[in-house]
Amino acid sequence: MPTPYQRGRALEYAFAAKLREAGWFVIRSAGSKGPFDLVAFNGSRIRLIQCCATSAAKSGDDIVAMLNVPSPPNATKEIWMWDGKEWKGGELL
Repeated sequence: MPTPYQRGRALEYAFAAKLREAGWFVIRSAGSKGPFDLVAFNGSRIRLIQCCATSAAKSGDDIVAMLNVPSPPNATKEIWMWDGKEWKGGELL
C-alpha cells in the first residue's frame, strides 16, 4: 500500500506530465514542505501549483501561506485537486 508521500508524489508527477503535454516547462519541488509542489512556466507566465487529493484539501492556513508568498505580476498561485477521475481547481484569488 502506498504511503501518503508516495500518493502525493504520484499526483505531482501526473499533473506535471499534463502541464508538459500542454507546452509548459515544469520543475517539481521534490520532498518540499513549502507551499507549492510545482513551478511551471512558458514564455510569458509562471504558475505556482499545489497538487492534492480531494480528501487532503488544504486548510485555510495553507491557503493564506500560499497567498503570502511573494511572486512576480505574471505569476498565478493555484491549487489543483484530483478527485479520482479528473483534476479540479485553479487560481487562488
